[in-house]
Amino acid sequence: MKTLTSIIILVIIFWLGTLIIKSFSRGKSLRTVPAQSNAITGMYTLILYGGKHSNDLETVVILGKEDGRYTFEPFAPEFKYTIKKGVPAKEAIAEAEKFVSWHNSFHRSEIRGIIDDRGNTLGYEIRPLYLPITFGAEDVADVNYKMEADKIIVHVRLNPSIEKKLVS
Repeated sequence: MKTLTSIIILVIIFWLGTLIIKSFSRGKSLRTVPAQSNAITGMYTLILYGGKHSNDLETVVILGKEDGRYTFEPFAPEFKYTIKKGVPAKEAIAEAEKFVSWHNSFHRSEIRGIIDDRGNTLGYEIRPLYLPITFGAEDVADVNYKMEADKIIVHVRLNPSIEKKLVS
């Protein structure tokens, strides 16, 4: 009985701790949904992230709406990305497709809409998908978006399981 009580108390403490930590975490997480290139219209700010060396798998392109309420800001040193403003949709898509397709294991690209909790599209991401035989998965990057005031902070990192395979 003592053991059961101890386990219940530990579970409650863990649950409360998780709630407290989540309440202090900054920003509201955004999600992505599949999108089609023909849905992308207007003018965009391109964030060309990664692609800086021959095996830079942390590569993604963010298309932020020029007339949007929010600006996208990578959580990374400035040398990790390039920003281009005022790019028309078709040109932005073409440049993004070219940027993400340079790796010799590139298979295809994927376009995803970045949406808020109401389903409003705030921008798009175009990311490379690789031949699964090379890295064990098509999608090797974890890209997360956090809304903070008038900014959307972009966190890009290699999927930990992929990183572990590359290091070992």
